[in-house]
Amino acid sequence: MPEITRTPIEPAEAQVLVVEDNVPNFVLIARMLAFMGVQRCEWKTSGWQVVQFADTLPRIDLILMDIRLPYEDGYQALQKVRASPRLKNTLVVAVTAEASDEQMTKAKNAGFDGFLGKPLDPDRFPEQIKRILSGQPVWEWK
Repeated sequence: MPEITRTPIEPAEAQVLVVEDNVPNFVLIARMLAFMGVQRCEWKTSGWQVVQFADTLPRIDLILMDIRLPYEDGYQALQKVRASPRLKNTLVVAVTAEASDEQMTKAKNAGFDGFLGKPLDPDRFPEQIKRILSGQPVWEWK
């Protein structure tokens, strides 16, 4: 898959969709994003219909996708995002508690743009997101 050249996005301008079924995890992510200046953060609790939901939004710059989700997992949801003409080049980062080298390789092979292991580190998360929004790959789980 060819590398896509991306225009860096400032956190304050970023439109982020968090796909996460665990409410405390979403609240933590939303607070960390808000702390770093992200003003537009949407939320879906499953991968099911994530493309239809994303299509209702003016734009999406980044999708933070949990892997283990009800109805459809993150891999199934990613396939639908990549099949959508409007969303196919959207940054999609796997965010999972099933963090290991094996899972990271699986995510990379599936077409994710990055990988963050849970529990997320509040000290590192803002910098990781800034790097992702600037077009740098972030593949970290430790």
